[in-house]
Amino acid sequence: MSTGDWEPRVAALWDDETIDDQQRIDRMRELAADAPHPAVGAFELGGAFDSGGHEAEADVQYAAATAAGLDAVDADRAARMVVQHASTLRNLGRIDEAVAMLRDAPEHPATGAAPRVFLALALHTAGHHDEALRVAIEAVEPTLPRYHRSVRAYAAALTES
Repeated sequence: MSTGDWEPRVAALWDDETIDDQQRIDRMRELAADAPHPAVGAFELGGAFDSGGHEAEADVQYAAATAAGLDAVDADRAARMVVQHASTLRNLGRIDEAVAMLRDAPEHPATGAAPRVFLALALHTAGHHDEALRVAIEAVEPTLPRYHRSVRAYAAALTES
């Protein structure tokens, strides 16, 4: 396979709704082996494991993608991986790691407000309900057509002591 057709093949695999999770994982494993860079292959395979409910295997692949330098190879995928990996860590019960990862997530067009939304979920799981609600409100506030000042004030009041 040429690397020029790798991206369309990955996209087609993600778009294929006729296969089950295990078939997607098996096919992604083959594609990952031919990836233009090991970090990219590990990220995509991690995503396949993740979407198939195999969080432990996803964690291994996401860690491999990080170690292989995904952030230097593909900034869009690296931004997405922070969200995906943190969500996986939350599902594995590693809440503090998920929260830390999401608090440090860079802003990126590939993820928009997703890091803050997933941070709210992780904070909620950790039992920090007021902070979770504040983070969620602050994530959507910029999209509101009006009421910005009021919404920001109400959100801030949730965690004032």
